Formats: sequence, structure tokens, C-alpha cells
Amino acid sequence: MHDISKMRAALLRWYDEQGRSLPWRVRPEDRAKGIIADPYAVWLSEVMSQQTTLVHAAPYWEKFLAAFPSVTDLANAERELVLSMWAGLGYYARARNLHKCAGVVRDDHGGVFPVDEKTLLGLPGIGPYTAATIAAICADEATNIVDGNVERVISRIFAYEVPLPKGRKGLRELAGTLVREDRPGDYGQALMDLGAGLCSRTSPQCGLCPWSQWCKAHACGEETLYPKKDKKKKTPIRRGYAYVLMCGNKILAEQRPDAGLLGGMLGVPTSPWGERPKDHSAAPLQRNWEKAGEIKHVFTHFELDLEVFMAQVEEMKEGIWVEDISGLPTVFRKVVECAHKKTGPAGPV
Repeated sequence: MHDISKMRAALLRWYDEQGRSLPWRVRPEDRAKGIIADPYAVWLSEVMSQQTTLVHAAPYWEKFLAAFPSVTDLANAERELVLSMWAGLGYYARARNLHKCAGVVRDDHGGVFPVDEKTLLGLPGIGPYTAATIAAICADEATNIVDGNVERVISRIFAYEVPLPKGRKGLRELAGTLVREDRPGDYGQALMDLGAGLCSRTSPQCGLCPWSQWCKAHACGEETLYPKKDKKKKTPIRRGYAYVLMCGNKILAEQRPDAGLLGGMLGVPTSPWGERPKDHSAAPLQRNWEKAGEIKHVFTHFELDLEVFMAQVEEMKEGIWVEDISGLPTVFRKVVECAHKKTGPAGPV
């Protein structure tokens, strides 16, 4: 039987002393000085840090806040600008929902970002984890914050046997049994910090953990067996052709449809991704294409293998021509850089 009050007290003491300092975080000592968390800034940080590291997300967060100091500024920006600034963070549906959500906050909430969990769950792109996090940090609402790190901590504390992903519902329910009104924002962040640091996937530092005495997995010496996971399926491979058409320092780009992977983003023309095509019927401006090389890129659910073809024209035809490729998704920057290795850079990369 877990002594919840003692567990929470131990975790909060540890957080007060050793919790992370993050650019968007208001720590206990900051709050004691009267500093309050900005829900807009917290929302940006949470959306950006999903599926990537905090180190990678932090520069994007700073760049977005500088360009769009308020949620209304973000809503008023052109979506194409928001998408280009997001390039490199991946999962581009998040960027589309970010802009859409900002518009809803501007139009339906007077530009004031909501902080209660129920209202937050009604906003585009905000799911249970993000809503719970904002509500706890910004409104001291006793919500149940569960991300991947928290799942790992809870699975070890309770030695939870149901493998992921099927076991997620049960882990969330177990995490909910520990939720209390006492410092909910600090508690949620402490729990995430514990999973991100001491309770790591492969090398948990149980001797330093504030919860080790209550951890069933630790008592059995089987920490790394949790969380249990279903056997991983082999990653499928999709193939295709990518076309880099150059005119001086510029390349031909196209905007991808909103629906589907990398929706709404600029990219170079490609064939459909599946089986390798038999011809270049998907290429722009039928011409003699020279093979430049091949790139591989791993998405969440598949690996993409693209053969890169290149050609040059004397003058630009109709279409979107770009010189700076920094706003393209990573996979397309790889494609252009592959072509540049063949010819020498035709422009900034």
C-alpha cells in the first residue's frame, strides 16, 4: 500500500531542490517572488516539446515568442510563415493546429488563453496531456498529467504488467490515484522531471530517487523491465523519387496538401511514396533528369528511401521558387543538399 501523502511530500522536496530550470518554467522560488506562469508560453512549450528533446525545442520556443509575443500575434500571422518557422520540429500537423488554435483563442476567447482543463480540451490540437499540464501549472487545477516519462515512473512504482500501448489507460488511472490539491502544478512538473532524469529508460538512478522506497519494480530489482511493451513490429519502408529543379540559386518547390504527412508544408516535387516508380511521370517539367544520389529519412511509422534526381533550367517557369531552404522540412532539406553535393551549392543551405 502506497502512502500517497508521504510520496508527494518526498517528490516535492526533491523538486524544490533539484527540479529542472527551463526557459518557460516558473519554479517555486520564482512564484514566491510573485512571478506567474503565462499559459500562452506554457502551451507553446508543451506543443513544441512533444516528440522531441527540450534542448531542440527551446530555440524554437524563443524564436516563436520573439516573433509572436501574444497568442493574437500568432493568430494574425500568415500560416505559411508559422509553418516555415516550425520546419525542423517535425509532426507538422502540430504547427497547423497551433495556428488554428491561436485563431480560436483570438476569436472565441478574446485573445485570453484559457487555463481550465475542460475549456482547453475543446481547443484544436490540445489533448488530455497538454490540457492537464496547462491547467495545473497556470491555474493550480488538480489534474492528472501523464506523458511518456510519467508512464515509465508509474509503471515501475506499481510494477504494472499490462504492456504498452494497451496498458496506457490503466497507467493513467493509477497516476490519477496520486493526484491531490496540494501544489498540483509543481507536482506534475516534478513527476515529469523524475521520469526525464533519475527514472530513465535504461539507467535509472534508484539510489537518488525520492520514490525508491515505494517502488515495487525497485524492490524486485527489475526496474528496466518496466514499462512492459508489446513486441516491436518491423519498420516498413516506402520508396520514391524526389526532383530538384534548379534555376541559378533557386529551386522549384510545391505546397503539399493539408491532408497527409507534412501537410501544408513546402517541399520539392516527389513521386508518391510507396513502391519505387517505373518512370518519371510525376516529375515537374518533363526533361532529362540526372540521378544525384539517395537519401533516407525515418518518420514515426515508416522509413522513407528517396532517389534524388536533379536538372537545371535557364529561366524560371510558373511555380514556387525558393532560395533559402531552411524553412523546408528536414526530409526535403536532405534532398536538396544531396543535389547540391552533386553540383556544388547553388544557394544557401
